[in-house]
Amino acid sequence: MNNTRALSIIAIIFVFFVAIIIKLFEIQIVNGEKFKYYAKRQQTKLEDIKADRGLIFDRNNILLVYNLDDVSYFVDLRMLSEKGKQKIADKFSSVFGKSESYYLKIMNHKGRDVCLEKHIPSNQALLIKNFKVNGLFSTEDPERVYQYDDLASHIIGYVNTDYTGVNGIEKSLNSDLKGNNGKMLIERDAVGDMVTVSEEETVPAVAGDNIYLTIDKVYQNILEEELKKGVKTYEGTSAIGIIMNPNNGEILALANVDDYDPNKYWKYTNQERRDRAITDTYEPGSTFKSITMSALLNQKLCKLNQIINVENGTYKFKSVYIRDTHPYKYLTVKQVMEQSSNIGMAKLSQRLKDSVFYKYVRAFGFGNYTSVDLPGEAKGTLKTPDQWSGITKEFMSYGYGISVTPLQLITAYSAIINGGILYQPQIIEKETSSDGTVKYTEQPKEVRRVISEQTSATMRKILVSVVEHGTGENAKLSYMKIGGKTGTSQKLINGLYSKESYNSSFIGFFPADNPGVIVLVLVNAPKVGRYGGSVAAPIFKNIAERIIYSGHGDFQKQNGEEPDLKFADTDNFNTNPKEPRFQNTMQKASADNSVKNVSPNKMPDLTNYSLREAINTLTKLGVKYKIQGAGKIVSQSISPGDYVQKGGTCVLFCKENSLSGVAVY
Repeated sequence: MNNTRALSIIAIIFVFFVAIIIKLFEIQIVNGEKFKYYAKRQQTKLEDIKADRGLIFDRNNILLVYNLDDVSYFVDLRMLSEKGKQKIADKFSSVFGKSESYYLKIMNHKGRDVCLEKHIPSNQALLIKNFKVNGLFSTEDPERVYQYDDLASHIIGYVNTDYTGVNGIEKSLNSDLKGNNGKMLIERDAVGDMVTVSEEETVPAVAGDNIYLTIDKVYQNILEEELKKGVKTYEGTSAIGIIMNPNNGEILALANVDDYDPNKYWKYTNQERRDRAITDTYEPGSTFKSITMSALLNQKLCKLNQIINVENGTYKFKSVYIRDTHPYKYLTVKQVMEQSSNIGMAKLSQRLKDSVFYKYVRAFGFGNYTSVDLPGEAKGTLKTPDQWSGITKEFMSYGYGISVTPLQLITAYSAIINGGILYQPQIIEKETSSDGTVKYTEQPKEVRRVISEQTSATMRKILVSVVEHGTGENAKLSYMKIGGKTGTSQKLINGLYSKESYNSSFIGFFPADNPGVIVLVLVNAPKVGRYGGSVAAPIFKNIAERIIYSGHGDFQKQNGEEPDLKFADTDNFNTNPKEPRFQNTMQKASADNSVKNVSPNKMPDLTNYSLREAINTLTKLGVKYKIQGAGKIVSQSISPGDYVQKGGTCVLFCKENSLSGVAVY
């Protein structure tokens, strides 16, 4: 009996060992290569080396966007013991300042991998670099940092959780910014810790290119702050602003209010994140009159001193009525622009053939893309003449029946004042590799000549007169000539023009005789002021003053020349629309252009000078200037009588009149 039992046990053990030998033979011999492959694949892995995303700078090399090499920590709950959980909770609590229960609660969840800490700065991650627990692992988690929060957010855009660009430059130049990821072959042990890295199999990452924008951070900040103040003051629903160099198409600033913080983009709506300066269109209203007037002058179909019967403010044309806000019986052509007469412009537009008018509107870039390097641009709406009704041209002449983007309009105005050349808007100045090698530098892109230099010069004078004597008076500066045009257009709501909701706009430029800066301001549905001259023009004035006072930019040298800032109005016509004169020669409008006598190479005493006199004096001496404060000049950085060199800078310190509290210029 006992022998039988022993033999049975021996037989069972023998069969068991035979089965083991057979299985080992199958593993080692029959399927050896297959299991060797699986083991190697489990222990070695080809992992990505994430490329650093390129940096973004403004035109003055100010860093706007950069990256942080953050680390995120996870645990694999399948490999984590209760003792390991407590050990992790103790360590993480001491390093990151959160309670142990916080981490224990996370690790008590069901599942596979859970995140303990996300986006830990690399310097803080060093504190737990050598901390090892089975199941704890980390991953590189780079973070895109937008240094100035919401500054220029619509230009820059943002990256999503996949580190892919969304909106703005981040999207349009994503392929250049993202770089090329590298590869490395890593061997890990059974618990997932790195053992070795195969250098032969490693391909290094290539960082993305750095982008330098044309925007000026100082201008951008000024624009955003003044738009926000304007929306609050005039109770608008939103606002758009653009600052551009009219001589080459460079965008110096572009802003939408409301804006958003790209660091926290998920907290904002699509409406807030959309760059409405290029994606949204509107009927421009009276700002479009400059387009019509440019065409008329270029075709020599009118003269500035010609008299137009503007019908006391109401004009029946065919089956519709055209009305002016301020009624006049007669206005000169120039005064039609000054007083923004719809009737006068509609009558003048009848001198243009439909095909000719369309040609000019199209040549100024309307109904087409500007091709700026920003995503989502709209091209607006411009019907061809065969689609026009009998009143389309007349209504279009003062900005209705056509839709434009703010960027299209300021680009067209740049052509009007720069000598007649339409430039493609530029937002990129240059692109460099991560080591600083310049890959390309953008050059001004001339699209076409639209009007002659003579027509452009005449239009500059007209637009100065709009500010000096017309609807743009609220944009006027006492120390520098400004040119510009107001615009007020009724908004289309449910297919009907609203009598309560308007787009109020102003486009202005300075210095008037040799423009270096042009600014567009558009306020949506202001409840206070309503008209472009009452709402947008004062906002423009604040922007212009802050740019000039900042001394950030050279308004004495434009295109290599030394412009005379005492711009003179030389047209012969009456500037008072209430009493139009019918003489061929009318009284000239003159400005205070007096400049006190100065000695060459010696700094005069500028105390109590007006700013205009001081700027003109320094211009004649070839000295740059910066202005601090507001009001009359009380002191200067270069003492009177000191020797001065051309190209030097004198700081003018100004102070308001203490008796009245009003700035004296």
